[in-house]
Amino acid sequence: MNLARGLAWALLAAPLAAAASESVTLDRLPADVRPHDAVSLQRGAQVYVNYCMGCHSAAYMRYDRLQDLGLTPQQIRDNLILTGAKVGDLMTIAMKPAESKEWFGTPPPDLTLIARSRSSGSGSGADWLYSYLRGFYRDTSRPTGWNNTVYPNVAMPHVLWQLQGVQALTTEVVAIPRGTKGEVEKHEVQKLVLVRPGAMSPAEYDRMAGDLVNFLDYVAEPSRQFRIELGIYVLVFLGLLFVLAYLLKKEYWKDVH
Repeated sequence: MNLARGLAWALLAAPLAAAASESVTLDRLPADVRPHDAVSLQRGAQVYVNYCMGCHSAAYMRYDRLQDLGLTPQQIRDNLILTGAKVGDLMTIAMKPAESKEWFGTPPPDLTLIARSRSSGSGSGADWLYSYLRGFYRDTSRPTGWNNTVYPNVAMPHVLWQLQGVQALTTEVVAIPRGTKGEVEKHEVQKLVLVRPGAMSPAEYDRMAGDLVNFLDYVAEPSRQFRIELGIYVLVFLGLLFVLAYLLKKEYWKDVH
């Protein structure tokens, strides 16, 4: 009975959770952050290992796969491996799930597929991550002192606050004209305001966040660029095959028609 009730709640909660995620207005990942930009991906990898990998693993990714980004094994070893791991090892962390649950209330998720799992009708997973990294604000009611506009009541602290600075969530009343008689309709709009600058300017922080998201998007599907390029060749081949097959068909059936 308990199992059936749990399954029923899960079935009900799934569409509600999806609807809630799609109700968030997401910022679009800047168009100049390109998935084949090796320099952007390298910068994103460096941000990831320095600021994210203390708590978040990428357990289905190996360090040596980062050679796809134009890095040599020695560069990976010197700049991206901060532990005793080897270049061929998986990108795991030492923190155990039981310990992290006790410290944070919930274990930090593995980030290998986060860019794919967060896609929704509101935007891509990259858009969600970009908005999330830009959406932290100070909230003294939360245990960590931080909250997020994209993920309300998130357990994660804002580990990049020294770079971004401190934001506050403010509410503004916006008057929208209605009709032709000077009538207005008032709406409350929430807005993030930078109250204490960080080490980076807003433009620099947004660029860094874009590079990090670009790297996480690559980690979610490292072979995507190769798949796209291969798909073009396959389509060209199929087109040529179709022409040859059509000409062959005409040759075989010319006496029949």
